[in-house]
Amino acid sequence: MANSLKSTGKTPVLARQEQLGKVLSESGYSALILNPGASLKYMTGLSFHLMERPVVVFFTPRQPPIIVLPELEAGKLKDLNYPIKAFPYGENPASWGNAFKSAAQAADINGTRAAIEPRQLRVLELRYLETASPKAQFVSGEDCIGALRMIKHSSEIETMRSAVEIAQEALKATMPIIKVGVTEREIAAELTAQLLRAGSEPEMAFAPIVSGGPNSANPHAVPSARALQEGDLLVIDWGAVYHGYISDITRTFAIHKVENEFQQITQIVAEANAVGRAIARPGILAGEVDRATRTVITQAGYGDYFIHRTGHGIGMEGHEEPYIFAENSLSLAPGMTFTIEPGIYLPGRGGVRIEDNVVITKDGADCLTDLPRELIQLG
Repeated sequence: MANSLKSTGKTPVLARQEQLGKVLSESGYSALILNPGASLKYMTGLSFHLMERPVVVFFTPRQPPIIVLPELEAGKLKDLNYPIKAFPYGENPASWGNAFKSAAQAADINGTRAAIEPRQLRVLELRYLETASPKAQFVSGEDCIGALRMIKHSSEIETMRSAVEIAQEALKATMPIIKVGVTEREIAAELTAQLLRAGSEPEMAFAPIVSGGPNSANPHAVPSARALQEGDLLVIDWGAVYHGYISDITRTFAIHKVENEFQQITQIVAEANAVGRAIARPGILAGEVDRATRTVITQAGYGDYFIHRTGHGIGMEGHEEPYIFAENSLSLAPGMTFTIEPGIYLPGRGGVRIEDNVVITKDGADCLTDLPRELIQLG
């Protein structure tokens, strides 16, 4: 896909729509139907909020996109550099079904297999679609859109690199307040403010995870009122959003001196992270990256405490293809971007996670993140 964007001279959105048309034809789908979210923005450049007024766009192999949207949102279509057929509706919900019916007829999906995003499309939109086209089959189209979004163009990668730089600068600016007695929530609040100051968009992919002491043994802990204490491990998992693209980083710190085992598991996780980054390259299966990091931790005797996959794709969403788990037979290819984030979590005591963002290149993997990975003492 990256080559097609360079060679056609089309804008990225037009090139994506053209490529999607080919994918739909090859897959036997009459259309891909998207509602507000990352995929819709990727395919159109348009941003809509999920709300009580439904918005959907029909992408078909042989005609421009078809959109159903509220009249109050129609102004967003004014300056598009590609054709789109709009079916706006007013404020009376009784009229919304007519707009869906007209759009579905224009897309000619009745009696066909139309693709949707199961994790994104709500029952609200689905019911309107089913009523408008009672003979259509609505099936998962994640293979279509996922295949397109998974391979990043060089401009997307550079945008993600900027998101990483913003996140790293924000953490550096936050570190001076991290000390004994400061609460997880206070650190999270400061980090959020620093992300905005450094240039992150205000609508972030996820709220920072700041977890100290026993809370750090919970991979997805929510920042609490617990104050940091001497001997704590502190896990900080955070990211920025820049021009719609995301960074997702984790580093672990020591609050004053920590016990020997905490130092040991940090070294083990850092080694696992390094092995994962070293093995990632074109042609390697996603599952091989997971197995490589897991082997390091298992051989060190902590396999039972590595309780999640090694990583996940990142781009316009915090979690997207490719997913880095042991059974995934997907072959890595240039342009794929994902996290490598092994961890060890000792219940009731503390945990360590080290997370980097990588992109597959023609002959290896480029790590976008470069903050130190050793256990830095703070506080």
